[in-house]
Amino acid sequence: MTQTMINNQRCRSRMVHQLAIAGWCIMILAGLCILPIGEARAKSPSHDALIPVLGTTVEMHPTGQVVYLVLSFEKRSDEGGLAVLFKSTPGRFSLVTQTAVEEAIYRTAHALGVSPHSWTVMLSLPYSGVTMYGGSCAAMIALSVAVLAKGGDIPADRVITGTVTPDGHIGPVGAVPLKVAAANEAQLRHVLVPDVQDGTEADWETPFLMQVSPVGTVTQAYQAFTDHQSIP
Repeated sequence: MTQTMINNQRCRSRMVHQLAIAGWCIMILAGLCILPIGEARAKSPSHDALIPVLGTTVEMHPTGQVVYLVLSFEKRSDEGGLAVLFKSTPGRFSLVTQTAVEEAIYRTAHALGVSPHSWTVMLSLPYSGVTMYGGSCAAMIALSVAVLAKGGDIPADRVITGTVTPDGHIGPVGAVPLKVAAANEAQLRHVLVPDVQDGTEADWETPFLMQVSPVGTVTQAYQAFTDHQSIP
């Protein structure tokens, strides 16, 4: 093996790990997770879903990425408090991401007028050796949990990028045009984005056949995400 081939292999190895940092990386084949999820349904009362989140790669010229997470939700009989569990394999979640997600679930539940104290949520990142950084996945995870809490189905063709603020709004995130482009490539036809964005990203075009909806509050986001499903 030549030195050039060795160097190329090392570069590829570094890139695989860097794709996760602050962006979240590599497209997963959804079919790989269908069987384990189906088996989980048969063995436990939890609800399982494969959900997309939007991010970017960490490069000099970053690109948007769609990453799929495995989300499990269970509504317990007790009121012992919200439990959010993050699996450390195959991939990992940074402490920043974990904090943002747990806060988003609490804040979303409060904004929608429901109690999360009987909820158990488990998240898995099915990418070996990859770590997820950043909080822009938080709104997507929190809204998905809210849908499962009411027994609904998470829409397959839409996604939201953003954080959840203490006052119940969808917080701004960066690289929205790149994320929208990645969603379009993944055939996600409806993307929800925060209605407050960086002014430098104001001039961009919505891809053909895609709907991009700015949302302000968690309530507005939930209604757009679910086509106006109600919270019991």
